[in-house]
Amino acid sequence: MSVAGQTRLPWVPAYAVFEHYLVGLRRTWRAGVFSSFLLPVLTVLGFGLGVGAYIDQGVGGVRYLDWLVPGLIASTALQVTVGDSTWPVFSNFRWVKTYFAQSASPLRVGDIVAGHLAFVLFRVLTTIAAFLLVTGLFGALRSPWAVATLPVVALLGLAVAAPVFAYTASVSSDSWLAMLFRFAVIPMTLFAGVFFPVESLPEALRWVAYVTPLWHAVDLCRAATLGVAPQWSVVGHLLYLAAWAVAGCLLALRAFRRKLVV
Repeated sequence: MSVAGQTRLPWVPAYAVFEHYLVGLRRTWRAGVFSSFLLPVLTVLGFGLGVGAYIDQGVGGVRYLDWLVPGLIASTALQVTVGDSTWPVFSNFRWVKTYFAQSASPLRVGDIVAGHLAFVLFRVLTTIAAFLLVTGLFGALRSPWAVATLPVVALLGLAVAAPVFAYTASVSSDSWLAMLFRFAVIPMTLFAGVFFPVESLPEALRWVAYVTPLWHAVDLCRAATLGVAPQWSVVGHLLYLAAWAVAGCLLALRAFRRKLVV
């Protein structure tokens, strides 16, 4: 808003950045419907109803579809987060240079990072809310605590988006972003308990899975949708994800300042 030739920011300056991305989303949301919503639903149909029909005993006495859905909730949140934290961030530095335009305004680097992170979390929450609605129609949510997956995926989103922001701001070519998907996102999705129990892995790989933020979110989401206790303590899971988020935010601020502050 401009008054008497001066630019006036909202009370929370980061909201101006968030609103910028929200305006863009209103114009382009249809293009992301398949990747962020329809594809996971097709995965539920294929794995949950298709493969699940051949698994007579389910997993731990739970129908495979019911066991699978919370893993898909967390992995979908991961994929949306990484997708929105890589090429859009890289583009804002290298191609359209949106960050440089924002830094030339009264916005601070912290406002730029916080506003964009808030938008990524908004995307994650809206995607997972729609996902919960659809899977609920399939009868795959066994507990009213399933709504607790929303704050869990929000924390997972921050725990992943912040360090990925830092990584993206530090690389010189978008080929490094493809490597992130190949060597981090895909292995994490395969081995962090989304499709089968981590306990079936060799012990060395099991501990690798425990290190990933995705496994902690999967365990919390599974406890919420099934109405059971998680394998680890809730507080321990939340503190671990929060540690990733805090460390990632500090790294992101440092990486952005190196790029934007002369």
